[in-house]
Amino acid sequence: MPALEHMNQILHILFVFLPFLWALGTLPPPDALLLWAMEQVLEFGLGGSSMSTHLRLLVMFIMSAGTAIASYFIPSTVGVVLFMTGFGFLLSLNLSDMGHKIGTKSKDLPSGPEKHFSWKECLFYIIILVLALLETSLLHHFAGFSQISKSNSQAIVGYGLMILLIILWILREIQSVYIIGIFRNPFYPKDVQTVTVFFEKQTRLMKIGIVRRILLTLVSPFAMIAFLSLDSSLQGLHSVSVCIGFTRAFRMVWQNTENALLETVIVSTVHLISSTDIWWNRSLDTGLRLLLVGIIRDRLIQFISKLQFAVTVLLTSWTEKKQRRKTTATLCILNIVFSPFVLVIIVFSTLLSSPLLPLFTLPVFLVGFPRPIQSWPGAAGTTACVCADTVYYYQMVPRLTAVLQTAMAAGSLGLLLPGSHYLGRFQDRLMWIMILECGYTYCSINIKGLELQETSCHTAEARRVDEVFEDAFEQEYTRVCSLNEHFGNVLTPCTVLPVKLYSDARNVLSGIIDSHENLKEFKGDLIKVLVWILVQYCSKRPGMKENVHNTENKGKAPLMLPALNTLPPPKSPEDIDSLNSETFNDWSDDNIFDDEPTIKKVIEEKHQLKDLPGTNLFIPGSVESQRVGDHSTGTVPENDLYKAVLLGYPAVDKGKQEDMPYIPLMEFSCSHSHLVCLPAEWRTSCMPSSKMKEMSSLFPEDWYQFVLRQLECYHSEEKASNVLEEIAKDKVLKDFYVHTVMTCYFSLFGIDNMAPSPGHILRVYGGVLPWSVALDWLTEKPELFQLALKAFRYTLKLMIDKASLGPIEDFRELIKYLEEYERDWYIGLVSDEKWKEAILQEKPYLFSLGYDSNMGIYTGRVLSLQELLIQVGKLNPEAVRGQWANLSWELLYATNDDEERYSIQAHPLLLRNLTVQAAEPPLGYPIYSSKPLHIHLY
Repeated sequence: MPALEHMNQILHILFVFLPFLWALGTLPPPDALLLWAMEQVLEFGLGGSSMSTHLRLLVMFIMSAGTAIASYFIPSTVGVVLFMTGFGFLLSLNLSDMGHKIGTKSKDLPSGPEKHFSWKECLFYIIILVLALLETSLLHHFAGFSQISKSNSQAIVGYGLMILLIILWILREIQSVYIIGIFRNPFYPKDVQTVTVFFEKQTRLMKIGIVRRILLTLVSPFAMIAFLSLDSSLQGLHSVSVCIGFTRAFRMVWQNTENALLETVIVSTVHLISSTDIWWNRSLDTGLRLLLVGIIRDRLIQFISKLQFAVTVLLTSWTEKKQRRKTTATLCILNIVFSPFVLVIIVFSTLLSSPLLPLFTLPVFLVGFPRPIQSWPGAAGTTACVCADTVYYYQMVPRLTAVLQTAMAAGSLGLLLPGSHYLGRFQDRLMWIMILECGYTYCSINIKGLELQETSCHTAEARRVDEVFEDAFEQEYTRVCSLNEHFGNVLTPCTVLPVKLYSDARNVLSGIIDSHENLKEFKGDLIKVLVWILVQYCSKRPGMKENVHNTENKGKAPLMLPALNTLPPPKSPEDIDSLNSETFNDWSDDNIFDDEPTIKKVIEEKHQLKDLPGTNLFIPGSVESQRVGDHSTGTVPENDLYKAVLLGYPAVDKGKQEDMPYIPLMEFSCSHSHLVCLPAEWRTSCMPSSKMKEMSSLFPEDWYQFVLRQLECYHSEEKASNVLEEIAKDKVLKDFYVHTVMTCYFSLFGIDNMAPSPGHILRVYGGVLPWSVALDWLTEKPELFQLALKAFRYTLKLMIDKASLGPIEDFRELIKYLEEYERDWYIGLVSDEKWKEAILQEKPYLFSLGYDSNMGIYTGRVLSLQELLIQVGKLNPEAVRGQWANLSWELLYATNDDEERYSIQAHPLLLRNLTVQAAEPPLGYPIYSSKPLHIHLY
């Protein structure tokens, strides 16, 4: 056969070039070639869409191909039309997501009661399907019955589709800040910087968006079904071409309504203005015409995008000084001289729907190998370079997805096509959004979060992104129709989205944290905050909130309290002085930023000593470490160490019984006091009696009683005031609180009554306490340690608020501050695990203290949860695919893994560094990547 002979000759020539094509990376791997082929056939031959995962692509390809094949074997013309209409509608839906959602709640979209919503959704789809089948059968019957008016009816529907296309295009374009990416939209809100202003000006556009969505979702598909049902090709015996063409056409009506409308209008227009004798009208039925127009439309859009990308790479290699190389002039001249060959390369890559690969992102263009629209072999969202900043994207993405639903439905992001890329910007956050899949009233997206710790290249490109968005959204334009000054950039601004997220503010605390007056007040405030936190904790403990009536019948339980006047003989002043000096010798402001003396190390060393049963500690002047009685041989009792070293108790002679301190049994004067009593393990003693007496004078008794009277833990309001009054007057309970509060106070500050230094504040805020008598006592009680640390942090925040907002007038105002901290704030360290938990729980405010060692200043970081505007722009999809293709080629084929290579350096027009970051790991390094998120567009 002559055809086979010609094919044989062509393949012989092609085989000669295969090694060369392989070396250039133009030959695709088998898996990429197979997926690309399935994607192309599904999209252009069967009317589907590229899928979010490879498994979905395979399943959808088999089902779609089966539908086209089955339609050929249906003998009835009405049956064929109904079959194509029904399966075209069903296959365009996201059936797997619908089945998964019934009876469950989505974790990705905070969209309310999913079960109720899903049944309404199913009912809506059933009604649409019934109406579509009814319309198709009636019009098909009418077309077969009335052959004379059939062509006239189809022509009338064609005119209606033309008007509908123009209206939808206008309604879509006025939703974005720029019309066709060039002209400033006069209807778009000007100078939008706050959410309130945006909502006021956006109301009218949102109403227009609703009208557009109704026309696109309900009117357009039924109008196109009418056009197809009236076609004469469906009246006779159906051939293979009719089955393929119309299966695709009836599917496209739902799968990609806007593109289907454009294709139908083009076919209808050509049919109306052309002669019936031309090949187009004579040899091709309407289904094949639509198929060919669809392929031409897609390849034409690709060609324009690739050409724009190539021109940008060529021009910026010369105009941008930082992009110039010694060979730049030569490459530019060669591109101009051999421009026909460059155009051939662009056309060839367009025909194959493969990326245009700029070699090392220089103006040297190759044809990349054909690959699926996602560009990467793995499924989207499976990997990311997770770090501490990833949590900000975790919090933001569900809310961003919800507002994207409204923007996409209104048309603010333009025409939604698989493979489209968008870039969102807010403060230091960059969101990379990619559309994976589109269908009837839904689309599937992947959102990636780029790093927050900006490098020099990242900063340069992020600054250009900010400039592009500022010119579009934050400038007041005097002319009615201005031009987009950044038209050559791969980023075209679209709209702004109001999203509830955290704004990040960093303040300098110099003048506040190092003020002597503030630090002096800090110590008194700390005692008050400790009292409030401990009382709140004890009153809310499980089992403490009992009914008053149940406690009245109980007797007064005897409780043991170390009396302040019954401890061993007091120490001499010299002993106390030595205690103070030894405690803080190795803990000074000179070492406040060392990593070694952390509280964790102290605890670990202590536990290591406890775990060695045969360890004898020799301490000069200490008692014998072997004791007969309650303690086992070979161990060092804690009491002995306290008495011998820390508290300076005299040693006991061998064979002489040691005098133990007398601890009397003490009773509460109020039967309800145990409801706010401290845990028994917190009431043990570790402080010298003289120091406890001296420090107890600092205890604010009036504040203590006021806090107790404010408790709300009783059912009867009449009795509550009397009961709380009795509890407040209970001296035994007060002594418990004095003992525990002052011991915590001493562990945080020491016994010196000096104002703390800023370095001391910073270290204790971070959980690094100085070694002291009470340190072991406090660290043995992790819950109390956390409460003391929490009180310290609250006190620091209180000091900053007092310096900023003015002094506190009375106790009620102080309680309001503390209740607000407890309810609305997380005050801690950015590195804490609870910091991440607070962000995911969406605490309204977060605060952290820091120190900038380069500038020598103390800083405060405040995160505020509020509704703010994210600026979103559309990227040139071929620029992204081309740079990703070069990244793959350079790292996998050329093995150029230099971290400072040219192709990763900042490029303000191509956004080269950001594009590389957004690639799938391991070639890219986004810090967050979502699973495919399904958005409903209605």
